[in-house]
Amino acid sequence: MKKWMLLGAGGQLGREWQQLVDDEIDLKPYGSTQLDITHLDEVKKEIFAQQPSVIINCAAYTKVDKAEDQRKKAHVINAKAVKNLARLCQRKDIKLVHFSTDYVFAGEVKDQQYFPDGYPETHTTDPVNWYGQTKWEGEQAIRKSNCRHLIIRVSWLCGASGNNFVKTMLRLAENHKQLKVVDDQYGSPAFTHNVVQNTRKLIEEDRQGTYHLTSDGLISWADFAEAIFRIAGKVVKVDKVPSEEYPTRAPRPRFSKLNTEKLSKVDGSHIIPWKQGLRQLLEQLA
Repeated sequence: MKKWMLLGAGGQLGREWQQLVDDEIDLKPYGSTQLDITHLDEVKKEIFAQQPSVIINCAAYTKVDKAEDQRKKAHVINAKAVKNLARLCQRKDIKLVHFSTDYVFAGEVKDQQYFPDGYPETHTTDPVNWYGQTKWEGEQAIRKSNCRHLIIRVSWLCGASGNNFVKTMLRLAENHKQLKVVDDQYGSPAFTHNVVQNTRKLIEEDRQGTYHLTSDGLISWADFAEAIFRIAGKVVKVDKVPSEEYPTRAPRPRFSKLNTEKLSKVDGSHIIPWKQGLRQLLEQLA
């Protein structure tokens, strides 16, 4: 039986992993209270004790706006701890599966013209906020460690567990009949169920390197909100506004679509249209 370690098991992606494994895999899940990835000695002790063949790292600092003020904390979790983890994996010949973000790219409006199907994995990175910067540094640390690895970039992550845009919109719909949502930031959501299915296929195919994983299609946040309300049967009017009318502490990319052509060439991969992913998620939440 394969033995895998799951770090960050309490987050929305970590919880999805625990739902989709089966008798072929002995998955050892660790939430942050059980194993804090910033505590190197504890991580080393557990890895050496478990001797896994794969470590799946879902642990991350993901509070994009707070990261601008809690820079040290975000950097320690997203970059420094990942660097240490990669070195341990290289030393023990363990495959490291690590999740990153579309926020590693500049996300300029003009990029949509050059990359209508989304940024390819090879495109130059240029994060516009501190969260994206720390995630990029984590990626680079993994590559420089020379450990066997899979770096999976996802965008607009949504799932049945944890906090995300879909669940926020449904919650707001309970007390609001009209909401302002930005209409000049474009991308495509990744759904946790589909992310885990495709990542598992990449592991089983022994793929390495960087892959983009999101759903088909290109929408704005306002388009996404309208679809959520329509499919969920909620009567909420969406006022489409520019980003300037909804300022945030951390700058947001205007275009962050990820190109999934590389993933699509992997036998057994399954990239879904965003509307299909949304319908499936809303059925789960219902």
